[in-house]
Amino acid sequence: MKTKVIKAIEELRPYLQADGGDIELADVDEDKGVVRVRLKGACVGCPMAQSTLQLGVEKFLKKKIPEIKWVEAV
Repeated sequence: MKTKVIKAIEELRPYLQADGGDIELADVDEDKGVVRVRLKGACVGCPMAQSTLQLGVEKFLKKKIPEIKWVEAV
């Protein structure tokens, strides 16, 4: 599953970079279906970061990889 997550994040990355942000994979817990990511750049401290994480990143990753239960920032 980690390889799938890495590929999906690479697909997603240009959209975040277009707004000055970025994303980095921190961990994948395959047993629990949890993906942990680190938001970087303009995303750090942005009031919309939580929305981006839930409505953008999590939704995108779940669509690509149905075994993901949730995504959290570290």
